[in-house]
Amino acid sequence: MSGPQDSAASEARDSGATVRSESGSPEAADEAAANAQAGGHLEAAARAESDGTPGPETDTVAASPGEESGSAAPRTGGQRRRRQRSFWRELPILVAVALLLAVVIKTYAIQAFYIPSGSMENTLEINDRVLVNKIVYHLRDIHRGDIVVFNGDGSWDPGPIPVTGNIFQQFGNGFASMFGFGHPGDILIKRVIGIPGDHVACCDAHGRVTVNGVPLNEQSYLYPGAAPSLSRFNIVVSAGRLWVMGDNRFYSDDSRDHQGDPGGGTVPESAVIGRAFIIIWPPSRWRILPIPATFTQPALSSSHAAAPPAGGAPARRWPGPGSTVC
Repeated sequence: MSGPQDSAASEARDSGATVRSESGSPEAADEAAANAQAGGHLEAAARAESDGTPGPETDTVAASPGEESGSAAPRTGGQRRRRQRSFWRELPILVAVALLLAVVIKTYAIQAFYIPSGSMENTLEINDRVLVNKIVYHLRDIHRGDIVVFNGDGSWDPGPIPVTGNIFQQFGNGFASMFGFGHPGDILIKRVIGIPGDHVACCDAHGRVTVNGVPLNEQSYLYPGAAPSLSRFNIVVSAGRLWVMGDNRFYSDDSRDHQGDPGGGTVPESAVIGRAFIIIWPPSRWRILPIPATFTQPALSSSHAAAPPAGGAPARRWPGPGSTVC
């Protein structure tokens, strides 16, 4: 006699037999069981959502690639913000260091000067920019043929001869000049023709300037068509002083025109700021400024009877605030 329990057991056996026969393998049965468990979780979640009760706990699973990138984004943004804050904190230090280096280089090593006049044409033209070496004359003497930048105060212009301050005063002057403060002085640029002890004269039978009786062949650097000099002079350069002239002799206001000034037209070596050695602007005018070959004649030095500067070599004048030369 079969009751309800026997009927239910029979249905369960029939159902299990049906699953095994349809799957055909134990793996298929496992898959079916997993699907049934998942369906149960979904039904439980749906019931929990409908009545507000929490659903069954599930195991924690790894985040998908999209979720990983989303969680990493805030960390990357935070690092970027920290780098930006670090940059803005370091920026004032970088600016201060750059300014300090610029002042040191300009004051003690190299400075750019602007040419506003034609007194050195065609070697230097109006609007040229030249670099001036301020170290070279601490390593060697001023040579004939050098193009020098100097302060004309106290020699060609009224006022005291420039005095070199100590290293801190020089730095202070250089710093002030960066912002347009200070007294620039009368900054000039000319070519050295005679050094201390030289006998400089104009002119020989061929109209040439002579140094220690040796004529200078100046065609390579004089302005085309310009005579070496239209004015006469005959001078022995005093110790510690220089005889200088422009390359455009028609136009240049130089030692020839200041023979009635203190020093007889010469300028003190201590007023020299440095040697112009290169044209840096405009690019089409870029060139080195060498000493012309005529100043390397051995006869110039063999006949030279220079007296040593009184009290030893004069102190070089460090740069003033001005950066324009005439």
